[in-house]
Amino acid sequence: MDLGDFKMDTIQLTIIVSTIIIIFLIYTLYRRYKLLSAIFSMIAICSIVFSLFIYKSELIFATELEEGRSNVNVPLQNIDELSFFLIKDKVLIDAPLVNQLPELPRGCEVTSLSMLLASAGVEVDKMKLAEEVIKDPTPRTFVNGKIHFGNPYNGFVGNMYTFKEPGLGVYHGPIMKLAENYLPGRMIDLTGKTFDELRIPLSDGRPVWVIINAQYRELEDSYFQTWHTPDGEIKITMKEHSVLVTGYDDKYVYFNDPLTGVKNKKAPIADFKKAWVQMGSQAITYSHE
Repeated sequence: MDLGDFKMDTIQLTIIVSTIIIIFLIYTLYRRYKLLSAIFSMIAICSIVFSLFIYKSELIFATELEEGRSNVNVPLQNIDELSFFLIKDKVLIDAPLVNQLPELPRGCEVTSLSMLLASAGVEVDKMKLAEEVIKDPTPRTFVNGKIHFGNPYNGFVGNMYTFKEPGLGVYHGPIMKLAENYLPGRMIDLTGKTFDELRIPLSDGRPVWVIINAQYRELEDSYFQTWHTPDGEIKITMKEHSVLVTGYDDKYVYFNDPLTGVKNKKAPIADFKKAWVQMGSQAITYSHE
């Protein structure tokens, strides 16, 4: 919000100018009647003082917004059950931490989901989620030097349990469907929203599951390869990763990392945002009952 939005508007200025003119007229017309003139003058002066008080209050509020000491009511834009919610300047949620290793070397997505569900009060073992998540059974093959493999938008691609066999991971769609089994009617798909909109559930104490990369920054093109899937070509990076976002401030994003087992790990917010957008702005959370 710009400080200029709170400057004295035309109506306030008009009131003050008009009041001054009225005082002058009252003094001119009623100077013979001192008591009556004094009463009208006091009323006019009070109007000026009130207008200046309103202006000063708005100016102070605007200054607080500029300095980041105030919160702002922001529309939810149909991503939750409320019409408005208070976005906080900084958040850090104490969400449960679950480590994907050693059982699930490629299970960051289902492990992050287990943390999200636990935050909602639903305890589900990561191994159970690994078994239940939709799989894309398309095998990896090479045809004329081109990679043919599954589509993570459709289901988990490859082997989740070992690096000895090929694999990658899974994107938000199958994870969203799996989560709905445990929180029916409560899951919210934030995929395609702006990064700032993720602050809304976070400010409400609800962590956010995301797809990111393991370097938490925008990757160069050399990190990506083209896969030929049953649905067509897609760009893939083997750095694909999933974490549970638990907070933010003006410099960092905080998250539970299932790969390193670090709770409230941090990364520069600008880099994290670019990486998240590069991976398709994929995110899910839940609503309160």
